[in-house]
Amino acid sequence: MVIDIEVPLGIWGWGVNLHLLHAFKIDVPALIRYPPRNSTNHASHHASAYRLAGLVSTLFCLSLVTFWIFTGGSPERVVAYDWMPVSFLASLCIIFLVPLRNFIHGGRSRFIATLKRISLGGLAESKDGKFGDIILADALTSYSRVLADLYVSMCMFFTPRSSATDIPNRGGVIVPFIVAIPSLIRLRQCLIEYSRVQRAPYSPATGWGGQHLANALKYSTAFPVIIFATIISRLPNDQPNYSLNCAWVIASLIQSSYTFYWDVAKDWDLTLFRPAKERLSSEYPAGLRWRTVFEPWTYYAVIALDLVLRFTWLFRVGPGLVRLPDGEKMVFFLQFVEVFRRWVWIFFRVETEWVRSTSSGLGLDDILLGDYDGKHEED
Repeated sequence: MVIDIEVPLGIWGWGVNLHLLHAFKIDVPALIRYPPRNSTNHASHHASAYRLAGLVSTLFCLSLVTFWIFTGGSPERVVAYDWMPVSFLASLCIIFLVPLRNFIHGGRSRFIATLKRISLGGLAESKDGKFGDIILADALTSYSRVLADLYVSMCMFFTPRSSATDIPNRGGVIVPFIVAIPSLIRLRQCLIEYSRVQRAPYSPATGWGGQHLANALKYSTAFPVIIFATIISRLPNDQPNYSLNCAWVIASLIQSSYTFYWDVAKDWDLTLFRPAKERLSSEYPAGLRWRTVFEPWTYYAVIALDLVLRFTWLFRVGPGLVRLPDGEKMVFFLQFVEVFRRWVWIFFRVETEWVRSTSSGLGLDDILLGDYDGKHEED
């Protein structure tokens, strides 16, 4: 099951994010308002993440090897022992929900509290870790289809004459709704930010909040894609509907283009899409910005990578703009690619927030996205 693999990978990825950003002197815990380590006896934040990833990976490997040993490749035994992959998911729930105080208790408690808050569409205040809420909610958008597959697998496990190891049936209404939930969460967070700006006294630094409405619009572009894909998936494979397929392609192009633009121009504050006077300024490499933490070539590389990965859905388009049926290998590939893209995105999103907060004393919560200009600050 895809989620069995991608959960450990996600935790390892977060540990690597923390580790490499720490190596570049970027204090991620400070940005997300996570309590600092007050003693040298305490493991670093990335070491704690590695410990958790190691435990989860060990459980996954034990579950996988045990399943292979008991089934021996026999289809009948695969069905008989389908509870084994599900037991790994149950172990994950225990690890995250049971308050084991001697095992990364603070981190797990903070994660659960944040997850509860954002699951209801909430958003912390700036001083309470708003940036952390945004990062986690954005990560969930990349895990949306993995979460939907988790629901499908659990339903299959508890359904008579079915098995958790069967080919998933992603039809119905609930699965696309689950896929849409993370985008709904982020959309509501954007509207909360807009309402906060509207209630506060006007400031040139924050503007009237239009950038938050534009961000909400970005997340809303996911819904037409989900709706059209759901309708198409219910049609017989030998009776494609050209109009629906065209609508899905157009909706996907709009979503991918908008989100790619937002990644570069807003989330990473790069000047690639700004007027030539700013984009080609002699004060910084073309298309970048005045202050950067990483080498210039890494920004160009990640822009190109983000562009390619944002459009990997094109693998689903066949001759005549027909949306090809989703085989399990294609589903896994696209889910893995999206999780990988998010992992790379986090490096540069956190770096951008660090530059904003350390250059001007203002972070994402206080300035217009994409309007940062550090030319009058000391490095």
